Amino acid sequence: MSESVPPSKQALTEALSLSSEILQHIERNELPLAEIALKASRLARLLNDTDYEKIMQFEVGGYPSTTDGLTPEAWQLANLAGRVFEKTDEDGSTKLVAHTQSISEFEQTVNLTPTALQAARDADVSISSANPNQTVWPPSKNTGERSIIIARHDTAAKWLANSRKLIHQYVLLKHYELKFSGISDDIFSRLRSRVDSDVGNLIPESINKFSSVYNNLLSENPEDWSNAVHSCRRILKDLADSLYPPREDKVIKEGTGCRTIKLGQDNYVNRLIAFIESKTTSEKFTMIVGSHLGFIGDRLDSIVESSHKGSHTTITTKEEADRYVIYTYLIVGDILSLL
Repeated sequence: MSESVPPSKQALTEALSLSSEILQHIERNELPLAEIALKASRLARLLNDTDYEKIMQFEVGGYPSTTDGLTPEAWQLANLAGRVFEKTDEDGSTKLVAHTQSISEFEQTVNLTPTALQAARDADVSISSANPNQTVWPPSKNTGERSIIIARHDTAAKWLANSRKLIHQYVLLKHYELKFSGISDDIFSRLRSRVDSDVGNLIPESINKFSSVYNNLLSENPEDWSNAVHSCRRILKDLADSLYPPREDKVIKEGTGCRTIKLGQDNYVNRLIAFIESKTTSEKFTMIVGSHLGFIGDRLDSIVESSHKGSHTTITTKEEADRYVIYTYLIVGDILSLL
């Protein structure tokens, strides 16, 4: 329903801590559910999840309605929250309706049920105590009141459980997403640290290119994302120039014919593959890394070629740029592992 804006690193760190705290409150029943929902609303706000931020606020304050019923937005959010259900009228027809009461109203109904039942029970006792052997018919008014009280309690308890499930499932999902994201960040951070160190020793001038990559990925401008990808291509060329400088093309025999492998200045992918072949006897390693290198090299070349023709839409999302940067790191790490 709403567009998602990536949260900041600081917000993600706080969200992970908050999600753990909320789960503890729910699972240990430490706070009223309305207070927990407010914390869940903050969690959604930290993650820039506007839909669930509003849902949690509506869970606390009730879903807004007019004389014509729920507003379209409130109806969609109530449906997302599992509050919409099918109701059968006296004539047998069915329609969709939504419970709009707040969590606090549900909690109040459940908490006051024992008191309300006791009041109704006391009234009946006072009537029947005049003659314990007398059967009262029709049933007293209080008997009907108790049925109404129990029905209200059961309904409130059902929807209170629905809200608890909603909050728990949402927070648990976000908690695991944040934990997995943190693990991925740790893995990539270790790889990046090792590659940066090795690249700094081998081709110091490329460290500035990696810094440029980071800065461009922080931008919200697609042209900067393309610039980050261009830097990846230049880093691979620098690596090829250092490990396997340009030289004459190589001619190899294949069956009854020959094949020429170009190893000139612009053939940096071929030169890197030739370096890999010269440093390892593992055909599987050469095949896998060579295949990845060929893919990323072709894609980087096509992006650069498109930009030279004036195209500014070669990289349309930051996620796409992120992938090329990660691929470049993985390939550089694999190649440098042969040194």
